[in-house]
Amino acid sequence: SVDCSFSRGVCDWKQDADDDFDWNPADRDRGDGYYMAVPAFVGHKNDMGRLKLLLTDLKPKTSYCLIFSYRLAGEKVGKLRVFLANKKTAPVWEENKGKDEKWRTGKIEIFQGAETTNSVTFESERGKGKTGEIGVDNVILISGPCPED
Repeated sequence: SVDCSFSRGVCDWKQDADDDFDWNPADRDRGDGYYMAVPAFVGHKNDMGRLKLLLTDLKPKTSYCLIFSYRLAGEKVGKLRVFLANKKTAPVWEENKGKDEKWRTGKIEIFQGAETTNSVTFESERGKGKTGEIGVDNVILISGPCPED
């Protein structure tokens, strides 16, 4: 398994240069490191911020599972989407409102065909809200199918 956490991960994260705003580090409540976040008040409605995880050594014809923590806190905070590089047009995962301020777990199956996925993009879309934030943390990639809860 590959740990792509922001505080101690070995992964290669890149801010997209062609989007409207950057994701920024935010301190965790418990004080143990940080996560990446987009505050609700950044940018204008429908603006996008993209954070890309570059994946280098994925083997073809193999299954992987991407597991991550996410939080959508605040009224009308916006949307969080995940895209895989070889399926650029449609998101493979999307969430547009949080039931509360709690962190949740997202899971995405990545099956490598002959063409391998070389990046995963977390995209935040600004909503109408003025408070709250969209956050992502503890991104882990494991080989094999996603485990059941």
